[in-house]
Amino acid sequence: MQYKILFVDDETANLRLLERLFRGQYEVLSAASGSEALALLEVHDIALIISDQRMPGMTGIEFLKRAAELRPQTVRIMLTGYTDAEALVEAINSGVVYKYIAKPWINEDLQQTVVRALQHFETLKAQRQLQMQNERLRMRLRSMRDGLVNVLAEMVDLKDPLARRHAERVREHSVELGRRLDLSGSDLQTLSTAAFVHEVVDLRMPAHFLGKNGSASEIEHQLTRRSFELGIQMLEDLPELEEVVTVLKFVHEHFDGSGFPNGFAAEQIPLSARIIAVADMYDTLTNPRDAERPLTHDDAIAYLIARSGRELDPNIVRTASERRGAFIPAAAEPVPIYA
Repeated sequence: MQYKILFVDDETANLRLLERLFRGQYEVLSAASGSEALALLEVHDIALIISDQRMPGMTGIEFLKRAAELRPQTVRIMLTGYTDAEALVEAINSGVVYKYIAKPWINEDLQQTVVRALQHFETLKAQRQLQMQNERLRMRLRSMRDGLVNVLAEMVDLKDPLARRHAERVREHSVELGRRLDLSGSDLQTLSTAAFVHEVVDLRMPAHFLGKNGSASEIEHQLTRRSFELGIQMLEDLPELEEVVTVLKFVHEHFDGSGFPNGFAAEQIPLSARIIAVADMYDTLTNPRDAERPLTHDDAIAYLIARSGRELDPNIVRTASERRGAFIPAAAEPVPIYA
């Protein structure tokens, strides 16, 4: 592979010297001004630019800043015979200039600098290719995750036609609570997905159990636990949802330690799971899927407060009840199901 090197200098004699020094070993391009050089960059994939600093119309640093925007991977070297330390330091620190060389240069030193600069170019190119590969992989994984999430939601929806809207509302409520509790972007995304598919862990549970607020028999308790265990096992076979499963393992734990499967309490339960518990109970109360009469917002909040410190985290309940409409998402960018 023959690298392309672009020399930029308003002094013709300097350009001819540089051309003779490097032609034959590299493909050499020359420009007498920054604007002329930018035109060449539009059509050529340049590996290395060596530019003079003091030029009429556009200084070397000004040109290299525009070159960096146009060709980010191109390595840029400043060639200067003037003392302009402050501007050069700023250019180097900002990444605009890889290195600078003082005039008059020594041919052997300049040739060695070019060799190192082209090695740096290869490193940058490899890093860029790796970044592109990683981005393609992330997009593929994101697509797989979204597909899995939608399939899981459809599975629950087939069992209970009201499940999809319940899942969407619980996700909205959970994300709003997460925002108010200052969760980070990645944590919000995991919370959003976990809230949307939280009933998948109970997929094997009879539909009439879902949303049941009254007392349950011992057999129903046992069936609920077994259903939950099988649901978690199913999700653990999906590595794409590993972070989500980490949350869902705790959706039946209670703040006071009376839940299952492990009887964890308070901070032992991930914050996202504690948020989902509040959001899920609120929506179950205000949108019941059985013959029960839905509670008003105020009555539902009163119910949550009564369970505060028992099933529910008091701080999250307090956040939910701070003002009317706490479960109505505030104006903000929507959180994707998974990203």
